[in-house]
Amino acid sequence: MLSAGIVGLPNVGKSTLFNAITKTHKAPAENYPFCTIEPNLGVVTVPDPRLDKLAELSHSQKIVPTAIEFVDIAGLVKGASAGEGLGNQFLSHIREVDAIVQVVRCFESSDIHHVSGSIDPVRDIEVINTELVLADLAALQKRRDRLQKEIRAGSKTAKAESAIIEKLLPHLDSGKPAVTFDLSPEEKEIARELFLLTSKSTLFACNVAESDLSAIAVAGVADPGSHAQFAKTGIDDPAYNAAAKHVEAVQDYARNHFATEAVVISAQIESELVDLGEKEALEYLRGIGVEDSGVNGLIHAVYHLLGLRTYLTTGEKETRAWTIHAGDKAPAAAGVIHSDFERGFIAAETVHFDDLMSLGSFAKAREAGKLRIEGKEYVMRDGDVVEFRFNV
Repeated sequence: MLSAGIVGLPNVGKSTLFNAITKTHKAPAENYPFCTIEPNLGVVTVPDPRLDKLAELSHSQKIVPTAIEFVDIAGLVKGASAGEGLGNQFLSHIREVDAIVQVVRCFESSDIHHVSGSIDPVRDIEVINTELVLADLAALQKRRDRLQKEIRAGSKTAKAESAIIEKLLPHLDSGKPAVTFDLSPEEKEIARELFLLTSKSTLFACNVAESDLSAIAVAGVADPGSHAQFAKTGIDDPAYNAAAKHVEAVQDYARNHFATEAVVISAQIESELVDLGEKEALEYLRGIGVEDSGVNGLIHAVYHLLGLRTYLTTGEKETRAWTIHAGDKAPAAAGVIHSDFERGFIAAETVHFDDLMSLGSFAKAREAGKLRIEGKEYVMRDGDVVEFRFNV
């Protein structure tokens, strides 16, 4: 199972967000630095309203969603790459995850201590990124030195790896993450074995206060968890306007420095929903002018950040979501169910969920030509409803 690490400075809301995402109180969320030392792990169900609709159509006895793992990692401080704070532990834990959710504090509060004494999201992001870049630079320089003996012995593999290191070093030295360096597909395969911290796909989570989130929702600026750009609203509220500027700055930084997105969420609100039922939680959110949980949007964003997609199977026994990688072909998707399905793959009978719902039944989908027989070269789409034919 692929995992995403929740990272950031101390006291930005990482553990609070982790508890909200995992719907637990597993991670301590206290008002002091390094209240998290060992990483907390949680398997999180990926919300998918398509499953309920499909199960109703098939009269399924149960529903099985797909899932990903989140890891709450200790806060990082300036100097972590040299061992400051819990630096060495922090970096080793990041190295083990597949993607990064960097939580950025965008709320003002005199009650919650900030390690730098003031709220400046871009400065905070750059503290994290600088430490990750410095750690990668040190690792690459050591690796380059170790490769010299193999290169002298005539190793083509070592020579190819060294060439990529020589390309990456000046890029990192300029303060840019490895993920933004343009490598060929072949070079990416080699670079993957370097296990660079800054090569991981990254998403930014702007943590705002409850009052700011409410104002944002009422103003129609951006739905929690969405990727919408903030706009001028004219709301005469200094705290809200400060939060809006902070979020705008993070979104701009994410787009221009990482070619990625920044989602908006209130970790405190989401953590308060943990102990409520689904109906109660929805009523609470609507009471403050918010239509849906920001956690759902964040989970979906991370799922796609990891390069994952979902196809569906359904029947009277169960309706289930299956996780595949973007670009997977039908045989590989069949292999997620069982290796025999891939080994003996014959065809995939498939219809897209949207077509199936609009037509109302598999029979009508077949009549309309939307239920198709696809072969080995078919590239799966997110939301395909499939039945595989195989023979072993």
